[in-house]
Amino acid sequence: MRPRHIALAVLVAALWGVNFVVIELGLDHFPPLLFSALRFLAAALPAIFLLGRPSVAWKWVVGVGLVLGVGKFGLLFIGMDQGMPAGLSSLVLQIQAVFTALFAALALSERPGRIRVAGMAVALAGIAVAAVDEGAGGPVLAFVLVVGAAACWGVSNVLTRRAAPRDALTFMVWVSAVPVLPLLGLSLLFEGPDRDAEALASLDWSGVGIILFVAWVSTVFGFGAWGFLLRRYPASSVAPFTLLVPVFGMSSAALVLGEVVSPLRWCAAALLVGGVALTSGVGLRTAAPRPEPDAGAAVAVAGSATASGPRAAAGARVRRPAGPAAPPPPGASASRTPSTPRCPDPARPGTPPAAAPRSPAAAE
Repeated sequence: MRPRHIALAVLVAALWGVNFVVIELGLDHFPPLLFSALRFLAAALPAIFLLGRPSVAWKWVVGVGLVLGVGKFGLLFIGMDQGMPAGLSSLVLQIQAVFTALFAALALSERPGRIRVAGMAVALAGIAVAAVDEGAGGPVLAFVLVVGAAACWGVSNVLTRRAAPRDALTFMVWVSAVPVLPLLGLSLLFEGPDRDAEALASLDWSGVGIILFVAWVSTVFGFGAWGFLLRRYPASSVAPFTLLVPVFGMSSAALVLGEVVSPLRWCAAALLVGGVALTSGVGLRTAAPRPEPDAGAAVAVAGSATASGPRAAAGARVRRPAGPAAPPPPGASASRTPSTPRCPDPARPGTPPAAAPRSPAAAE
């Protein structure tokens, strides 16, 4: 990668990490479900009127919008509102890579190899250590809610993998429009119209800035830049930068919010990041030629960003199994010798499984 593109990848990871701190600040202004609804509303408008329609069936847009927007970010925002620290949230959300691999194995028959299974075990050990650390002095329910948010993120990654949108940014903008009304309805039901009205009536410039950051900077810019990098470079070169998200999340939370990172939490971070790296296939090399970029994977990566992500926000692109290049479509000018077999399509049943998609962490 060129130095300027490396700098761009690091910048996106930093924005997605810092986004957790911004969410923590935003929860001082808004109830969690209302905050999430406003974030998605700002991410969808006015971009939804400037971009074309998504290149996938509406069922995928609605499915990802509900699971990612209502499920992942609803649980994440509630968990953080209930006391889950911002830095720890940025770390725990990375377990989505394990959930993604598990759900892909169940729904897509993408069986993970021994190395990825070992990575899952290491990552789960990291979650266990983090749970022990949080259970000693923090709310366990909030921790469980964030783990649930990571599970929802894994489901949305698999749905995005099935949808395979050609334009990740357009897909994410339309996905952002889906959860607005459900989140507003849940906010009115559980948080109450009086609390929502009070938050909106007291809206100031700092609250507006927080919403614009999580919506436009973390989501729109983050996903756009990540999609640009995935179009220019293989996922194996871009995906490792998502491991920087919890580093920026935990360090910025310590600097801005004064969160204390205990030795046990550093141990959990080392286990989780290492396990996610193995689960996601970071550093694994194959003999396959450079694949055509899959724009849909950019959506999964962001999220963490996800906490603004869609962190947002969400896994990294899926690499196709090693094998000969696929033939050109009928009518194309390129020629193919009769001895060149077709490249197996991982989206069709009965073909060799592909590596499970991974996502960054949230952008939020």
